[in-house]
Amino acid sequence: MGYVFRVRLASFFAGAATASFFGFYFLYKDYKVAHDSISQQVKGLHESLDKRISALETLKQSEGSQPAPAAE
Repeated sequence: MGYVFRVRLASFFAGAATASFFGFYFLYKDYKVAHDSISQQVKGLHESLDKRISALETLKQSEGSQPAPAAE
């Protein structure tokens, strides 16, 4: 095994390791951005749903406090 071949092999593996590291870093960053985006969307839906439920509960309470019409 010649010296030049060993240098080329070492350079190849060093480059492959570096590219792999940066590839995983960019994938991780993309994953975090996507996760945060979906989390914000779900949070918005959850807040909207909470407002709608609160409105329905207050509507139900106001209907419950009104006296029932007298049955004849």
